[in-house]
Amino acid sequence: MKIFKYFLQFIIVLSLFMTFKIIGPRNASFMGSSLAKIFGPLLRSKRIIEKNLKICFKNVDQKKIKKISLGMWNNIGRTFSEYVFLNNFQKNHNHLIKLNGTKYLDEIKNNNKPVVFVSGHFSNFELLGTKLNRYGIKFCAIYRPLNNIFLNPIMEYLRLKYVCPIMIKKGRSNIRELLNKIKSGYSVIIIADQRTSEGKKIEFFNCPALTTTIPAQISLKYNCKIVPLRMERLSYNNFEMTIYKPFEYKKSDNYEKDTYSLTLQVNKQLEKMILKRPEQWLWSHNRWK
Repeated sequence: MKIFKYFLQFIIVLSLFMTFKIIGPRNASFMGSSLAKIFGPLLRSKRIIEKNLKICFKNVDQKKIKKISLGMWNNIGRTFSEYVFLNNFQKNHNHLIKLNGTKYLDEIKNNNKPVVFVSGHFSNFELLGTKLNRYGIKFCAIYRPLNNIFLNPIMEYLRLKYVCPIMIKKGRSNIRELLNKIKSGYSVIIIADQRTSEGKKIEFFNCPALTTTIPAQISLKYNCKIVPLRMERLSYNNFEMTIYKPFEYKKSDNYEKDTYSLTLQVNKQLEKMILKRPEQWLWSHNRWK
């Protein structure tokens, strides 16, 4: 039954991708937004979205919940449509993706030392890798394969070709591959805003949430700086990417304490990013399960 469901999803997505390609990026963006705003609120994730918003915004009313939710579905729909135009963003990144904080990227290139980039599911987060790659940063990315066995090869192909040429599957079995890349001078980008069963419960919007400690562990073990970055949608296909100042942290003799403190610092930075444009974050994930 699950295979049939996955195959049906595959047919629908493939049909939409073909339609997007035919009608062009502007019309595809509008179509993706419209479809997501119509069908998104009908999904079961509606309850999760409302719960998450109530955790992050105390005394939030239904009007604000609806506004942020619709904004989120708008962004999801536009991002979905943009997968078939990733080559356009790669070719025209200087025009379509404004970059703030280039001095930090220049320092990374000049120092020739790996760093840990951390971000979240903001706007079209796939473009973070596209921009870093075109800027000449040597990096790899951790990713979680899609459950859908028919769609996953398509997503892997698009990401490897247009986002990041070195993708490492999430999981303990691939840790060695990741560490070898870091030892070889590759930075790593980690999307650190989702719940992970291997994580630790660390405050996120004043509520304990299972959080990945991998950025902190890599930083402490290999003396890598943690560099936050964020993508923001300015219009239907124009973006602004911001590279933030690397975290300043002095190691102590207590590894567990340092891991907790650094991970909490990551969460605090993510909170600020979310609050800046809440409608561009992925609220449908069950973050506080």
